[in-house]
Amino acid sequence: MLVGYMRVSTAEQTTALQHDALRAAGCERIYDDTCSGSVTDRPGLARALDALRAGDALVVWKLDRIGRSLAHVVELVGTLQKRGVGLKVLTGGIDTTSATGRLVFGIFATLSEFERDLILERTMAGLAAARARGRTGGRPRLMTRSKLRAAMTMMADRTNVASDVAGQLGVSLSTLYAYVDGEGRPKPRASKLLAR
Repeated sequence: MLVGYMRVSTAEQTTALQHDALRAAGCERIYDDTCSGSVTDRPGLARALDALRAGDALVVWKLDRIGRSLAHVVELVGTLQKRGVGLKVLTGGIDTTSATGRLVFGIFATLSEFERDLILERTMAGLAAARARGRTGGRPRLMTRSKLRAAMTMMADRTNVASDVAGQLGVSLSTLYAYVDGEGRPKPRASKLLAR
């Protein structure tokens, strides 16, 4: 059985062109959604996927109708293939029910993985370059050297309550205890700040 799926981004757009193409392709059932391509919750697509059985094929007018990105489409097609379901794209000539279609889609999957690896390499190179210039990523450190010295003095005074000390310094109680103990002595984590 051929199950069709169509999607438009806004209510002002019409599905007529997609609907006619899916009917002409022989789709017995057609499901649809009206939502942006970036939306993950697609009830129409979910119903179409539920209707598919081994030996069936999901038919779409264009590849961008079913996925947010190439990686998302590759993941979806992999899931379909595990279930014995094919994918036919009317305007792209992709048909994973044929050997040639599987080859073409395999190339897409490889390109998607390559793109992911390139992004990771660029990110790592950017972080390394930033570290070389003395910049580090992540949230700014809440505990500073001056706060640490104040915390040590305040915690050494047995009349102070730890939660009050943390509140006055603008840090959480767990952050305070990560740097000093109940007697005001610095913990190993404090050594970097004190060494500056």
